[in-house]
Amino acid sequence: MSPSTGAGVPDANTVERMVLLSVLSGSWLAQAGYAMAKLGVADLLDDGPRTADELAAGCGAHPEALHRMLRALAAVGLFEEPGPRTYGLNDASRLLCSGAARSARRSAIMYGEEVFRSFAEIMHTARTGKPAFDRAHGMGFFEYLHADAEAERRYNEAMGGTGETPAAFTASCDLDGVRTLVDVGGGTGTLLADALTARPDLWGVLLELPEVVPEARGRLAAAGVLERVRLTEGDFFDRVPSGGDLYVVSRCLHNWPDDKAVQILRTVRAAMEPGGRLVLLEKLIPEGPGFSPAKLVDLLMLVMVTGRERTLAEYRDLLTRSGFELVAAHPAPVPDPRAESALEATAV
Repeated sequence: MSPSTGAGVPDANTVERMVLLSVLSGSWLAQAGYAMAKLGVADLLDDGPRTADELAAGCGAHPEALHRMLRALAAVGLFEEPGPRTYGLNDASRLLCSGAARSARRSAIMYGEEVFRSFAEIMHTARTGKPAFDRAHGMGFFEYLHADAEAERRYNEAMGGTGETPAAFTASCDLDGVRTLVDVGGGTGTLLADALTARPDLWGVLLELPEVVPEARGRLAAAGVLERVRLTEGDFFDRVPSGGDLYVVSRCLHNWPDDKAVQILRTVRAAMEPGGRLVLLEKLIPEGPGFSPAKLVDLLMLVMVTGRERTLAEYRDLLTRSGFELVAAHPAPVPDPRAESALEATAV
């Protein structure tokens, strides 16, 4: 039994051990959640609770193993347990459904596969400062995505299909007077689809790598805005289309170290006229101690790539070095740990 100061009252040491256990055991629960995402368990529960035996038959799992995993996940609030060996969805696990409006299933699979294997090599990062991903997979993260079509699809869906970035943009940025919006490294077109749907008078340009453009074309066509978008294949390190009234760089700079981030921004600046507008959509690390989702994501960036999350002061410095002046910073408009803040700058 654990020592205590009285019946049912844990002493300070016990509380500290529980805090430590909750951190050290996080990967156990994360991998159990990954297994549920990979097996499609949430999809099987979309119509209501089912027993572990029924779920196992539906997804090809071992019934007792599935029961024990779901029991542990229900204990921490990821699933419901309405009866013996019976499980159902709650608001959190519903996000693991493939058809959820902001489905996190692809993200959960990516975390359980590429990310988990990288964190197993975290001592490489601790000793060298270099990404553990490279050691775990034998190549850099973006090289790996280029070589694995399924991993690339998961990544693009995780980064571009959730809806938080368009929310940050449309909620924070004034589009009055904007005729042409250039989305630099615009992924699968989620932001442009959202902006052009809201503004029928707006035209868009999407710059992306050739392998991403076909998926963006499909998404923009499904949104009914493709005829107002010019899809441009290219690399934002080399050239950015000119002629835009507003340029957006979303979820890009955090993937790169400072020198590469400055190179991207200078390429954007070269495409703009003085006084032109730029919006960065990125997470911000608050100054000082305390919990912040951005600090956790920065740990992910440390292990996976050479980039990082940054403070407002650090983004201001990057912009100044690249020929921009930061004029406004809008905090993330939705209470979601994946949501970005919007930084507005002008070309000087």
